[in-house]
Amino acid sequence: MTNLLDYIVSKKHHQFRKDFPEFDNICEKFKAENLSPIERMTRRFELLSSLETPVFLPDEKICFLRTVKKIPDCFTEDEWAEFKNKHFIHELGYISNLSPNYEDAIKVGLLKKREEADEYGKRIIDAILNLTKRYREEALKQGKTEIAEILDRVPAYGATSFREALQSFRIIHYSLWLEGNYHNTVGRFDKYMYPYLKADMEKGLYTKETALELLEDFFISFNKDSDLYVGVQQGDNGQSMVLGGMDENGDEVFNLLSELCLTASKNLLLIDPKINLRVNKNTTERIYELASELTKAGLGFPQYSNDDVVVEGLVKAGYELKDARNYVVAACWEFIIPKVGADVANIGALSFPKVIDAALHESLVKSETFDDFMTAVEAEIKKQSDEICDGIKDLWFVPSPFMNVMIDGGIYNGAKYNNFGIHGTGVATASDSLAAIKKYVFEEKTISKTDLIEAVDSDFEKHSEILPILRFEAPKMGNNDDYADEFSVKLLKTFAEALKGKKNCRGGIFRAGTGSAMFYLRHADEIGASPDGRRKGEPFGTNFSASLFAKIKGPISVIKSFSKQDFISAINGGPLTLEFASSMFADADSVKKVASLVKAYMDMGGHQLQLNAVNTERMLAAQKEPDKYRQLVVRIWGWSAYFVELDEEFQNHVLRRQQYTV
Repeated sequence: MTNLLDYIVSKKHHQFRKDFPEFDNICEKFKAENLSPIERMTRRFELLSSLETPVFLPDEKICFLRTVKKIPDCFTEDEWAEFKNKHFIHELGYISNLSPNYEDAIKVGLLKKREEADEYGKRIIDAILNLTKRYREEALKQGKTEIAEILDRVPAYGATSFREALQSFRIIHYSLWLEGNYHNTVGRFDKYMYPYLKADMEKGLYTKETALELLEDFFISFNKDSDLYVGVQQGDNGQSMVLGGMDENGDEVFNLLSELCLTASKNLLLIDPKINLRVNKNTTERIYELASELTKAGLGFPQYSNDDVVVEGLVKAGYELKDARNYVVAACWEFIIPKVGADVANIGALSFPKVIDAALHESLVKSETFDDFMTAVEAEIKKQSDEICDGIKDLWFVPSPFMNVMIDGGIYNGAKYNNFGIHGTGVATASDSLAAIKKYVFEEKTISKTDLIEAVDSDFEKHSEILPILRFEAPKMGNNDDYADEFSVKLLKTFAEALKGKKNCRGGIFRAGTGSAMFYLRHADEIGASPDGRRKGEPFGTNFSASLFAKIKGPISVIKSFSKQDFISAINGGPLTLEFASSMFADADSVKKVASLVKAYMDMGGHQLQLNAVNTERMLAAQKEPDKYRQLVVRIWGWSAYFVELDEEFQNHVLRRQQYTV
């Protein structure tokens, strides 16, 4: 295992990757032949899989490696321009952020799935099985008889053992990426994979230790090609694994495999798979403590989701109870339904600080009371929400023949659920701004309306004396102060109501959420300074979090501030994010304290939480000597990354975040 891990971490496997110059013009060839989008996707996959070279890495038990370095686009720039002129194109235009039905494909095998596939799905499956055959032949040639025997069964036929199930998953997951889909999530891994482990354990084939060893080999496979699965930054690839939580009947899922997954992630210190843990009122202290041991490792795992809030919120949004209980997270944190869902959970974002900025300039001076100003803010939320929703018409994705096989009922016309998620960003900046306006402009009347506007517009060059008041003395979210916190409740309620009753172009609804993704940087750049004392160019807090410069009493006050909101109505997802100084974990009791803090937040009605154990000194050192800190991991928003591979703006944001102790 050590040899394989070192091989991947040192990137020695990159030596097997090849460039194919003829790919550069493949889109032009497809265009010249006037091929349909689905024919292009199918031909590209057939070509890519035929060019892959079977490779086995030292000591690996779970194989398949990307050797084709670059996947060429299927369309020319002119064709994409035409698509965008006719349709709404989300992100890259290729299908992403879904949770395929791995369970069924692993159980029955791809030959069985082929029977119900269309002609293009059949061709994709044939190409997968041909590549698997070439891997099997190479395994026999190298004397790897165990691997050859496994590849003789999976993924063509249903898995009959834990190792076969893991290998089948690897090939299917690998193929979804090779097809051109991205942010392919893992789903409820411990739920659909545990029966294989349980059966093998009962046969005496594994001990807990040998099962962990195989699982760690499998976990390493997520990192063999992950640098080729790049989103906004390296690490943003959506390989999210969900553990624990209730099943369709409301019974607890957490099992031996769940525990082994937490241990494997802690042992390997790799950024994939990204561990998400579902919890609820029945989750034991022991599970919280096992999870907090992983937090201590510094990966930013696990991210927590509260079944008691999420399931109720999804049911209220129109999901069947059995599906709501089976929810997973998308690439980051948004809630989606595996097997049957085609939700686009990150299709747009509302900036709460931008709302405040618009109301400040258009309505503050003419508002006689603070209630008048709040009415203007609420109207602006509705206006901007309408603009976002009205701008999403005739959504189109490049057809995906293999993903179509992997979603029950197919994907081309949507699926059982076709809802759109809208992030709500910068809630603390907006709430703190409203608190400052209410307190100093309308109640104490120590700052005039025009002075505040001039100060904000000049980045506090004018009326500079009010900057320290707004920045350091005004009420701030995170201190369990209802004066500031109540505005976050109102903002989210207004946002959810603004989306309520709207139907999207696929017949689904729009879901409000509390996430920010990269918008804590992008949306901050759309406006100048803000009335909370935030300077121009300063980012918002991560996701659903306190402002970076706010003076905060401590983590207990933070979880109290950020558990007052109605998450059931704003159910798209977006976690409270807390950074802990890694030195805090030197105390033997710290893990239990962190576990108690997480449980307290969930018991208060919080819906999502992510924790990051950070070391400021190591991060600063890594900026100076990156080669010495290649495996330093930090949490960015809904994903973790190697610190030294991040752009400087993301590195600096992590460095500036609040750090707590318990």
